[in-house]
Amino acid sequence: MNDFVFAIEHHGYLAVSIVVFAEAIGLPMPAAVALVAGGAAAASGVLRIPQLVLFAVLAMVVGDVILFLVGRYTGWHLLGFLCRVALNPETCILRSAESFYRRGKMTLVIAKFVPGLNTMAPPLAGTMKMRAFQFLQLDLLGGVLYVSAYVGLGFVFHGLLSEIVHGFESAGRALEVIILIALAGYLAYRVWLYRKHAMYRVVPRVQVQELIEKLSAEEHDNILLVDVRSHGYYDAGASRIQGSIRLEPNNLAEEIKNLPREKDIYLYCT
Repeated sequence: MNDFVFAIEHHGYLAVSIVVFAEAIGLPMPAAVALVAGGAAAASGVLRIPQLVLFAVLAMVVGDVILFLVGRYTGWHLLGFLCRVALNPETCILRSAESFYRRGKMTLVIAKFVPGLNTMAPPLAGTMKMRAFQFLQLDLLGGVLYVSAYVGLGFVFHGLLSEIVHGFESAGRALEVIILIALAGYLAYRVWLYRKHAMYRVVPRVQVQELIEKLSAEEHDNILLVDVRSHGYYDAGASRIQGSIRLEPNNLAEEIKNLPREKDIYLYCT
């Protein structure tokens, strides 16, 4: 912790910008901690608030724009990659999409304050074909709020931050043991979640050719095709597989009541 604060104080705006940019593109970097440390350094006269906020916001927006553009041109592939660290990538993507579904485009304004969604929001906006200028406006607003909040926190509580750093120095070996115990507990928690969500990795699937053969055979009357694409990929004029029906995945509890129980149901999404 002391080395981290030392880097902020001696490399200033560059150090903060690098950490913020790295987190923006999905790397496990503590942008909030860097901003708080930067705010504390500003309170000590080492850095200046206007420049600190400017460089941090620019670094964040540049990282977000990169993910937005990659998301636009690669679709769900980038989202799947970012969710690899999650135990169930499909759930990770669905929860992020659901946030957009419930809050709309303003999700970008609060996304940085929500762990997980902070990295997923820009590429998700790209896959949903949001206009670039609109994305830039909302992302910039969210970036300014996020950076200002944590820089302000560090500025106001710089004295407390100094005491915490001093406490880390005094703790020595005891702190290392606590960190190791916390890490072991976290790994055990991840293993428990992995076992809990194992069932989601055995969802039965069917090959396209096999389904075509079923639809061409006499049993096609017993088959129901259902379009469950996310709302970002679907609108009233969207093309669907012939004979399929539309089901809104974010309203599953109600939609499922209308599905026939006597038919084999095949779902398709993006």
